[in-house]
Amino acid sequence: MGRFGTFPFGAGPAWARSGVVLLLLSLAAACATVPQPTRAPPPPRHTRTHTAPPPTVPKRPPPQPFRVPQVEQDASLSSVIEKDAATLTREFGSPRLDVHEGDMRKLQFAGPACVLDVYLYPLHPGATPVATYVDARRESDGRDVDRAACITALMK
Repeated sequence: MGRFGTFPFGAGPAWARSGVVLLLLSLAAACATVPQPTRAPPPPRHTRTHTAPPPTVPKRPPPQPFRVPQVEQDASLSSVIEKDAATLTREFGSPRLDVHEGDMRKLQFAGPACVLDVYLYPLHPGATPVATYVDARRESDGRDVDRAACITALMK
């Protein structure tokens, strides 16, 4: 026995030493030369782009069936009720406001005594709007005033 006991690289026949060395070399070579299977690259990831939906035009509400307006029945307002815009303009002059909303029209006439709002609606589909309601107030504080008196004060 040698100095280190039965160490395989130390003592013993040469064929045994070379066998151990060959075994170790072949194991090391096997680890180094084993071909790795090639992998296909991963499929591309699809990233979703979050874009705003295209702008939409708001849908119009479906047309409402024609409703016949109520016409105010007050004899003191007969010079205005059921008159069209042209007639009212001849009677009171140019309106301070002329507002259209759908088939409704509002004319506003004003003078030192009062402000007169006249609401015009068509009495049947496709008809020219006529005055169906009148409202009158003081310009200074908005308090209601007698509508017939306001009409008289504003007439030319």
